Amino acid sequence: MNIILRPGKYSKLVDIGKFALLIAVIAWLLLRGSSRVGYNWQWYRVPAYFFTFEGGVFTPGPLLDGLWVTLEITAYSLVLASVIGLVTALLRLSGSRIGRFIARLYLEVIRNSPLLVQIFFLYFVLAPVFELERFSAAVIALSLFEGAYASEIFRAGIVSIRRGQWEAAYSLGLSSFDTYRIIILPQALKRILPPLTGQAVSLIKDSALVSTIAVYDLTMQGRTIIAETFLTFEIWFSVAAVYLIITLSLSQLVHLLEIKFGREADV
Repeated sequence: MNIILRPGKYSKLVDIGKFALLIAVIAWLLLRGSSRVGYNWQWYRVPAYFFTFEGGVFTPGPLLDGLWVTLEITAYSLVLASVIGLVTALLRLSGSRIGRFIARLYLEVIRNSPLLVQIFFLYFVLAPVFELERFSAAVIALSLFEGAYASEIFRAGIVSIRRGQWEAAYSLGLSSFDTYRIIILPQALKRILPPLTGQAVSLIKDSALVSTIAVYDLTMQGRTIIAETFLTFEIWFSVAAVYLIITLSLSQLVHLLEIKFGREADV
């Protein structure tokens, strides 16, 4: 019996095979390297830092607590970054010279300076003035940084709407606010959502930098455990695996959104 694979399925099988081969090569390199340096792997100790079951009671470990903080920071930052990005995009498209100047200045400053420097500036300079906690300073820093990139996503989505939609709205007597609210943004949302979700992937990875100001996210919890146990490789690989699982899940969501909205556009 001959099995015929469609091109799409064959491509997926090839990708899975490549990924499995990559994992096998990495595992071989780790085992070979650890045997040469005499490192004693202690993977059996790692699960306890995620969670424990004692007497039927579930107790989250420090890594799970750190993961929750990371997801909280990501969620708050993504919402705030979306608001900042939308406002910045609208300012850039507005007829106000002052508005366009402010938006351009914000974009140039944020996109041309390192995120780590921005986090330090907010925490050590602005946070004492405005009495901000570490968590709040981290969320604001990430939101400002990601909002600069989200603004380009919003702007691209808005300008991609055909001119006829604007003319139809104005012919109905709609104001600029109502035109955006009723006509433009609902159509642009379908084009904005997939890349905006992709920006969340970058946000999750960038959130690891908040550990530099002692926010106990996943990365900071990992560093603390390593300082106490010296399980350097086991903990860092576990932390990396958690980040990988989250980002791969979001990447798959982006792929599904692109397929969904692509099909709707073809109808």
